[in-house]
Amino acid sequence: MYQRRLRRENPDHPARAVPALDFERTVARRLVHRAAVAEVFVTDAVVLGEDHFLVAGQWPRDHALYHPDAQRRSDPLLFAETIRQALVYLAHWHYEVPLGHRFVGYDMDFEITDPDALCVGGRPLPVELEARWQWTDRRPPRRYGARLEVALSVGGRRCGRGSLRVVALDERSYRIVRGRIGRAECVSLAAEESCGRVEPGLVGRLRDKDSVLARGSSADEWLLRPNLDHAILFDHPTDHLPLMVLLEGFRQLGHLMTHSATPRPGGPAFSLVSAAVDCLAFAELDLPTRLVVREKVAAGDPTVVEARAERRLRLDALQGDTVVASCASVWAPVRLAAEVDRPVGLPVPCA
Repeated sequence: MYQRRLRRENPDHPARAVPALDFERTVARRLVHRAAVAEVFVTDAVVLGEDHFLVAGQWPRDHALYHPDAQRRSDPLLFAETIRQALVYLAHWHYEVPLGHRFVGYDMDFEITDPDALCVGGRPLPVELEARWQWTDRRPPRRYGARLEVALSVGGRRCGRGSLRVVALDERSYRIVRGRIGRAECVSLAAEESCGRVEPGLVGRLRDKDSVLARGSSADEWLLRPNLDHAILFDHPTDHLPLMVLLEGFRQLGHLMTHSATPRPGGPAFSLVSAAVDCLAFAELDLPTRLVVREKVAAGDPTVVEARAERRLRLDALQGDTVVASCASVWAPVRLAAEVDRPVGLPVPCA
């Protein structure tokens, strides 16, 4: 039993009820299923009520993979990863789900409602997630199914929302669900050849190893080809493509699709503001994964692509003829600093 788990809201003094969150150090790596301390973003949590929590996180000013964009806004996938870590942490810390259980993601969604609140400044960004837990399939000690709904705030400013649904299984139940006993651990996490991957700048990344896309057989089909030795995408050994790897593939293809229509210098930039991913089957490491563009429209009139309209994309990930995951995303045009009307002499706001 963890001591901090017992702190609860004082109903007699609601205005002063919530204890201060600790941003000084991260939680234990094992409690968020990360091997590297540098990849742990959750720092604390307090109990507000039954199945109601406040989770603290700290986002780095820079990150090898989840780096800020040209307008100094935090990478939205930092939010997605923090949701994942928050759910796993609460499962172990508060609900006592055994540490050896395997977590399988079913669906995740997030929305950034106020991108300007996520500007990177002179120090790491402290974030808070107001989280509500819901059991969906609780059969201890073998199976724990749950959904976490969160609201994201920075400095008291509400700026996003999201959710994640998972099931945590003991080893025997996991092997039954996987159905690949004897093959599950056979794939070596060796470095993949980078030949054929899309140039990182075209998919919004900085390093060659961070690009996970290769060209497919048509303009609307691409290959998900991550480096299996990538220290962040594959922080620890796994027997399938994790949800966050699939999400990274969807994000990179979304960036390519939204920016390829405006390749000219000074053309409008777009930022990912929402994504909803459904995982329908395990994505195997040793099978080719195709990403297929199912729908690509501008918000409002699908027959006209306005330069400043939102882009909406629907993408599928397939192995053979099986859809293993799908993603619906929204990309909003970025308001560049030069376009912001401001009095002379005032500092440029984060665009």
